[in-house]
Amino acid sequence: MQVETELFSEEQSESLYERKTFVVDPGQEPYRIDKWIQMHLEGATRNKIQQAIEAGFLTVNGKNVKSNYKIRPADEIVVMSLINPDHTVLKEEDIPLNIVYEDEAIMVINKPANMVVHPGVGNFSGTLLNGVAFYLRKQNPSIDEEKLPRFGLVHRIDKNTTGLIVVAKTGEAASHLAKQFFNHTVKRNYVALVWGNIAEKEGTIEAHIARHKQNRKMFDAYPEGDTGKHAITHYKVIEQFNYVTLVECILETGRTHQIRVHMKHIGHTLFNDWEYGGDKILKGTIYTKYKQFVDNCFEICNRCALHAKTLGFIHPITQKEVFFESDLPNDMQQVIAKWKNYSLHRNDE
Repeated sequence: MQVETELFSEEQSESLYERKTFVVDPGQEPYRIDKWIQMHLEGATRNKIQQAIEAGFLTVNGKNVKSNYKIRPADEIVVMSLINPDHTVLKEEDIPLNIVYEDEAIMVINKPANMVVHPGVGNFSGTLLNGVAFYLRKQNPSIDEEKLPRFGLVHRIDKNTTGLIVVAKTGEAASHLAKQFFNHTVKRNYVALVWGNIAEKEGTIEAHIARHKQNRKMFDAYPEGDTGKHAITHYKVIEQFNYVTLVECILETGRTHQIRVHMKHIGHTLFNDWEYGGDKILKGTIYTKYKQFVDNCFEICNRCALHAKTLGFIHPITQKEVFFESDLPNDMQQVIAKWKNYSLHRNDE
């Protein structure tokens, strides 16, 4: 039996889903697929497997099957599963949500800064999903604990990144969206403020991304060899302000910290990205007045200046493309306005 494992990973996030592919041995006798998977997938219960099959998280030769399907030699079985959930009970909390769109299958939410998306070590409350759980319980007080949206999170954005995120309200929708993210067909555009004037008006950054060799909480670009995961970011300059540039980043792949790592790799670290050194003055003058100006900007936008502006995908039910867009948050708008004013009125040095 051949087994292959791949991970779903999204910008600003660790992997949420694991994709395992099994190829059934030539001599395999007919056997119920739910029982077979239970024997070959560590920690899987029969009930969870049947739920995954019903939700479309398991396919055989690219097609959905029922739990009583009998496997055959050479069958290719693909299973998607949530990786290492950090909790068993999702605490419901009354947290305001900026819901951009909602129907029976999905919710699109505009996430504010300083909000963690998913409960985990050190962040078991106050997260986006805690708020979503409360919201769904209010809609339907009799909702089953198993149907709260833990399974419906198919991508994440970082705590300090603002912008659009989609949450599936059903297992079927989660499966449908997860496949789109895995196949890189979801359209995601980000807006970032970065240090320095970018020479080219548009370009493509292609470099593998893996964990930093010295700091395991960070990631790094590896342009040579096979270290890390293949990653591609396209960028377009929106506007330049002497020492910083407003840029649009379009993800072709979705790797952890992809935009932050790729922009640093080409010498344009994101503004006030403290993890990657963007909270220091990387471009500009030595004058005290300039330092005070930058410090004021840091205070206004006290986070990595990155916003998930657009999100487009195929709707799980209608099978039609949907597209959502959000305005830049107030902190980024204020800082951009300050830099624009500075670039117009500064004295030539």
